[in-house]
Amino acid sequence: MARRVAEEVRCEIGQKVGYSIRFEDVTSAATKIKFLTDGLLLREALVDPLLSRYSVIMVDEAHERSLSSDVLLGVLKKIRKRRSELRILVSSATLQAEDFLRFFADDDAPDEEQDLENGRSQNGQIVSIEGRAFPVDTHYLTEPCEDYLEGAIKTVFEIHSSEPEGDILVFLTGRDEIEKAIELVADRLPSLPQGSDRILPLPLYAGLTTEQQMYVFEPASENHRKVIFSTNIAEASVTIDGIVYVIDSGFVKLRAYNPATGIETLTPTPVSQASATQRAGRAGRTKPGKCYRLYTEAAFDTLPPSTVPEIQRSNLAPMILQLKALGIDNVARFDFLTPPPAELIVRALELLYSLGALDDYAKLTKPLGIRMAEIALEPMLAACLLNSHLPAFNCLSEMLSIAAMTSLQGAVWFSHDNKKAEESARRKFAVEQGDHLTLLNVYQAFVTTGKKDAKWCQQHYLNYKSMTRAVSIRNQLKRSLERFGIDVGESLSVSSVTDPILRVGGADQRPKEESIRRCLTSGYFSHAARMAPDGTFRTVDGSTVLHPHPSSLMFNRKADWVVFTEVVETGEKTFVRDVTKIEKGWLVEYGREFYRVKGG
Repeated sequence: MARRVAEEVRCEIGQKVGYSIRFEDVTSAATKIKFLTDGLLLREALVDPLLSRYSVIMVDEAHERSLSSDVLLGVLKKIRKRRSELRILVSSATLQAEDFLRFFADDDAPDEEQDLENGRSQNGQIVSIEGRAFPVDTHYLTEPCEDYLEGAIKTVFEIHSSEPEGDILVFLTGRDEIEKAIELVADRLPSLPQGSDRILPLPLYAGLTTEQQMYVFEPASENHRKVIFSTNIAEASVTIDGIVYVIDSGFVKLRAYNPATGIETLTPTPVSQASATQRAGRAGRTKPGKCYRLYTEAAFDTLPPSTVPEIQRSNLAPMILQLKALGIDNVARFDFLTPPPAELIVRALELLYSLGALDDYAKLTKPLGIRMAEIALEPMLAACLLNSHLPAFNCLSEMLSIAAMTSLQGAVWFSHDNKKAEESARRKFAVEQGDHLTLLNVYQAFVTTGKKDAKWCQQHYLNYKSMTRAVSIRNQLKRSLERFGIDVGESLSVSSVTDPILRVGGADQRPKEESIRRCLTSGYFSHAARMAPDGTFRTVDGSTVLHPHPSSLMFNRKADWVVFTEVVETGEKTFVRDVTKIEKGWLVEYGREFYRVKGG
């Protein structure tokens, strides 16, 4: 968006118009218009509580009700009481405007001065801007679809063979599905009649680099039809010229947090009617279009009218940490657009307390809690990184690399048709103790061998751009630690972390790999599981079955106890990614506020 606006005002990106996302700031002293995420603006409020650098703040896509945007609206409401000159624009594509106006309405103003029904209050008003849209024909299935991924590919080829020119946008739930869809299209390309137009499949999801995301905006070359496989990022956030056909799988991956197990999954869930309407509208942006819904009309009628706000179904620990850092200690009294369930708040407070971020009075601890709130990582990973410089672990350099690599969210490797060669290349970096140490080996190999050689990455099935980004993230995390006064003074070891000669200080002179695994346990003790005889894992209380993700080193390998970073749920299974072997005793040692030994 920033690039587009910079182009329109004829300036270089980062000058008058800039942007700021996690681990990337492209702004300068000359910047007047800044695009940034809601999470980053909240982080800026830690340093400047009244956001005094800004005179106008526009919260876009507010109807999506993300956790960060909901909290930001509450913070802006508080700021507005101290800064009446601050202008706040809340833009929404759906008809929830009255809810937002009511939220910002002056609670003390007399009723006769506020006419909320007609979109006017003491503090603001509703302005409607009619969007320009072309008619869209909506097509439903007559019978329910068993496999929407297969249905989507079939529909792509049917459109390509029978419909006039125009690009296709396919809504799927996540990266794995998108990569599988692109593979399926590639497999079926030879079946197209000779001399017919070709299909150019492209991915679009949040984990891609900025450059990779920009490919979808480039016009397809002659005799090619673009087919963009996207998550709900293309629902409202971006408009892609040339889209005439939309294929809607009817599903979206939503956060679902189970306070009983403490596990937050990304679960494929049926879309809401509002989302389905938004998706269909993508086909009518530049000319009349068609939307193919891979579900029946009766199924559409049963969908919920709108998506449940993220604040009612998420792990609230990161949000509570932010509010505490902003000086909002009584979280229960905070003015939420939609109040979160008490159970989620209690669970988040328990986790933060057991991580050492909160004291007995639920206030941020010094320095750990304050530093955890300031560093741009989720609380469990932040705890690992901030604990790593302690004499008990002494693995700061390695944990910096691991934190940078896990921040890539699985975008380290790229898939290839030759699966055996791919697996063989991955095995070169494999460390028996698990994925985190394997990622560390990959990082060390890259900075010593592959940094200046993209071909090296290609040979080892590594994503060169993602690896370069990991180096950048690591440098930024290192600067954050230095700002806290933590001495990072390091010379990155070139040796493998599995080398038993590598030992750390301390009475026990334990191997480095053990220190790293212990350090990971100090942050991820709540994400622990034990392997069952059938190769699956069970959570500590035995209530949830977890499967090692096929990309994990623990897939088809033995381990007794493990900790894991990420949970992904498909229709049938719950997978864990970034898995590391640990000892059972470490859970009680580092999570003593979280676990109790039976009979103890």
